[in-house]
Parts: sequence; structure tokens; C-alpha cells
Amino acid sequence: MLKTAGDLISEAQQHIECVDVATAKKIYDENPDAVIVDVRESHNANESKLSNSVNISRGLLEMQVHKECPAATTVILTHCGGGGRASLAAYSLKQLGYSEVYAITAPFDEIKKVFG
Repeated sequence: MLKTAGDLISEAQQHIECVDVATAKKIYDENPDAVIVDVRESHNANESKLSNSVNISRGLLEMQVHKECPAATTVILTHCGGGGRASLAAYSLKQLGYSEVYAITAPFDEIKKVFG
């Protein structure tokens, strides 16, 4: 039986920490070296992005994240347009060995209001 994207997202969310926007902001503010990774496609990030985020699209994440996050203990907050890709990305980062990974599972507009 084939799985849907929703199935994969649900499975990933069982292995990661999903956070709302307020919790994400608290984590970010308490960790000065935290990195916010925007896993949307580059054209989406070019239209509107968070002021302190880096854009690494989900398709390139595993190959490029080490440039922005060289330490396994880097606090990483992933976000996308609604939480699905952020969850899948967070799960991949955990599999790569990052220990402090959080997926912001909220709509982009909500995230943008809080993070700017």
C-alpha cells in the first residue's frame, strides 16, 4: 500500500519536537546561536522570508545544512508554509545527527508576524 505525504509527515512528527510560534520564539530568543532554516523553495523565500532565516530548500537540505550548522548541538528551527515540510526536514536533521531540532508547525504568515 502506498503512503501519502500526510502519512510520512505524521510518522516524522512522532520522532521530532513540533512547536507553535510562541514556543519557537522563546527557544530562538534563549539561544543566541540558533538557526532558523526556511525549507521552502527559493522562489518562495525570495518573495517573503523571515529576517533572520537561511533558506535551504528541503530538496537540498541534507547536502547544504552543514555549511550553516556545523555543530551537532546547533539549535535549529525549521519552517515552511504550513508545517509539513518543516516536520520532514526536522526528521531528516535528526537522522543526520543534530540533537536540538524543532519544527515550527504553523502557517508562514503567523511565523512572519512573530519573527519579522
